[in-house]
Amino acid sequence: MNNILKNQTVLVIGTGISGIGAVRLLLKAQAIPILYDGNEKLNADDIREKLGTDRQVPVYIGELPEDVENSIERLVLSPGVPVDSTFVRRFAGRGIKVWGEIELAYAFEQGHVIAITGTNGKTTTTALTGEIMQAANGHTFVVGNIGSPYTGEVLNTAPDSVTVAEISSFQLETIEQFRPAVSAILNITPDHIDRHHSLENYIAVKEKIAMNQTANETIVLNYEDEVTRSFGEHTKAKVVYFSSARALQDGFYLQDDIIYKAANGVSEALLNIHDTLLLGTHSYENIMAAMAMTDAYGVPMDTIIAAVKVFHAVEHRIEFVATKRGVDYYNDSKGTNVDAAIKGIQAMVKPTYLIGGGYDKGATYDEWIEAFDGKVKELILLGATRTAIADCARAHGFQSIVFEESLEEAMAYISEKASAGDAVLLSPACASWGMFKNYEERGRIFKELVNKLGE
Repeated sequence: MNNILKNQTVLVIGTGISGIGAVRLLLKAQAIPILYDGNEKLNADDIREKLGTDRQVPVYIGELPEDVENSIERLVLSPGVPVDSTFVRRFAGRGIKVWGEIELAYAFEQGHVIAITGTNGKTTTTALTGEIMQAANGHTFVVGNIGSPYTGEVLNTAPDSVTVAEISSFQLETIEQFRPAVSAILNITPDHIDRHHSLENYIAVKEKIAMNQTANETIVLNYEDEVTRSFGEHTKAKVVYFSSARALQDGFYLQDDIIYKAANGVSEALLNIHDTLLLGTHSYENIMAAMAMTDAYGVPMDTIIAAVKVFHAVEHRIEFVATKRGVDYYNDSKGTNVDAAIKGIQAMVKPTYLIGGGYDKGATYDEWIEAFDGKVKELILLGATRTAIADCARAHGFQSIVFEESLEEAMAYISEKASAGDAVLLSPACASWGMFKNYEERGRIFKELVNKLGE
């Protein structure tokens, strides 16, 4: 095992899944972890119980004693902790190295990494890439935002293993040596501006996924996204593009419902999209990205195609829930930003009651409202952003707006109004924080409410 951290005193900030995973890895690496969270409402004993280890790990909540702070030799941040927070900058100013969970785990990686980022589509693309790699190489781990923390799996890796990782912008902020064999940036649209302060900063952080890649590694990029297309012109990695709008001379593209692979202007038909179980152009872009990545890694194309054909949509992403009294209900709780929510409404083919709103990430909503395209019967709004969304909708001439205080109240209202032949779509265009723990909880509650409705 890499013993780079042996006997180092490491402060892990954040007591969620990432923080717990980091502490457990540090213990195995013979480091001296200390777990800290500034949220005074937390209970240290509860956190120690979550750690589930016989080793005594100091846990501090609220204030960190000065003598403890002065003993720290390295910081490990959970993704939710901003690198420019006053607390973190205090350490960085003393020359203390600041890592995130991804960099910590990568220090112990023994195999190869396939890493996926982008504003939207990461989870679906990561899940599909993982399924393809599992079919090709049973020694595959799927980690990151999608499920298991990277820190929890990395010690199981081996020279022949593949780690497929969903990587967020928060996790990319702190990488140093992280170097995927194959990476992908699926798309870039404004998101997390409250965290990164500007779109330019957000783009720069996303592009860090290829920071250490060379011509020996591959990056897969969306040709139809101006930012990623431009990035392909100056990255050091070998570039493979995919496109849903035009035929490419080299790369993967969609034309007349067929996915092709082109090389030096010669195209080979690979897959009819109607032979897949996914819906919408954005899904076909995710498929092409996964195909391009696994092809670049060397997986036989027949293995790739077979895995794609049986892949199901991930939970909370334009997920069909049920038909109740002739009304179709769809859970798109993972539509946490405007671009994702646009994909959700574009996939609808029936008059739709749309549930939106939530935590305010500093987004604007004009493009989302414009994408309604006559499909939305009523917009039911919740959360901190509801007034801003309503004002934007009215400015675009959309007046059918209802405010509700909770998801339960929204569903009670819709169940009275919707009639056979309608659809109901939870696609909030906003994060869930403030009303729910995360988008998964929001989606689960929505599905529970749907399933309680009478037939």
